[in-house]
Amino acid sequence: MSARAPDRMQMMTELVNETEVSLLECKVCFEKYSQKKKHRPRNLPCGHVICLECVFSLAHPRNFRLECPFCRRACKSSETSDCLPLLHLIEILSPATNIPLASGTTTGVGGEAAVSASLGLTFNLSFGGWGTLINPTGIAMCRRSDCVVVAHDGKKRIKLFGLSGSCMQQFGERGDAGNDIKYPLDVTVTLDGHVVVTDSGDHSVKVFDFNGRGKLIIRESFCLPWGLDTTPENEIILSDPEAGALSRLTANFRKGELKKIQKIQSNLCHPREVAVSQTSGIIAVIEHLKAKGPNYSSTRVKIFSADMKLIGQMDSFGLNLVFPSKIYATALVFDREGHIIVADAYNQIVLCLGKPEEFPVLRPIITQGLSYPVALTYTANNSLIVLDSGDHSIKIYTARDW
Repeated sequence: MSARAPDRMQMMTELVNETEVSLLECKVCFEKYSQKKKHRPRNLPCGHVICLECVFSLAHPRNFRLECPFCRRACKSSETSDCLPLLHLIEILSPATNIPLASGTTTGVGGEAAVSASLGLTFNLSFGGWGTLINPTGIAMCRRSDCVVVAHDGKKRIKLFGLSGSCMQQFGERGDAGNDIKYPLDVTVTLDGHVVVTDSGDHSVKVFDFNGRGKLIIRESFCLPWGLDTTPENEIILSDPEAGALSRLTANFRKGELKKIQKIQSNLCHPREVAVSQTSGIIAVIEHLKAKGPNYSSTRVKIFSADMKLIGQMDSFGLNLVFPSKIYATALVFDREGHIIVADAYNQIVLCLGKPEEFPVLRPIITQGLSYPVALTYTANNSLIVLDSGDHSIKIYTARDW
């Protein structure tokens, strides 16, 4: 009996291992399932399970339909869903995958660095946190000084950080005086180094120099100024969701002289976030679509040429045909090569939608480690900076070749 016991134990162990492998691997590509997006287990409507990458591979590029490789039942990629029992089993068997992100570390959550690297980005650094930043809302990069400028809800509304995470400057008192900032929504930095802030508290746009001295306040022209970005000509493109419009601001920022405010697009649906390509002048904007009921809000990304001709658009429903989960866009930016990069707060990821001429080509580039991304910007060397209001932090990802 004693001689056979080890054999039985070994057989049971091998059986358990074989069962675990059989359950936790995709039967199409034979890769192990994981909580990461690439090999996340997905239920097909017929009940069979394959990984997310195989869903994308099997789906037709035009109508996004696929056939189950086992029973041949047809469905759309948007009709697939996460296989929760397998995800829970993976979590039980791999508890180390839920380690929270530590500020200042150089490795990501659950192998985030490896995942992002394979998709174009490598996690590099995180800084900020509650207290240093309080409910941050906007971020911009000053390429003249390599400073990261952040708008948040602290006593000093504007903070300037070096790329190592050290605070270099802060200004913008919370209050009702002329140059005080009541409630900042977004921030940009002009080519000559001036900080421009939208203040929803008094519906104004405020301009400061890098020492925090007020240079210009514009109040009378906007219903609710929200998102803004700088053009290659050193003008400001600004969104106004209450008016449903985009405007162009031209000013001598050094002298604090407003030259012109021109409405360049109207009849938009609650436009908020806006981005301008520094190479082509192309403008991208996120519209926030509203419908009856609390769970029916969605977003739409619109792309305009520099002379405001519509190039393309895609809403949450259209993106859902390509990506098998609802996308709620909360931020966007152009990288140095002109790709449109979008943050998705619903899935806690960042996506590349391709260049305007190929829009939308959906490619996840950050799939782990984000809580609620609200703003994006790029450094001079094409590293992506994500402002994450979920944990009040700034996260930097080093870019790699596409």
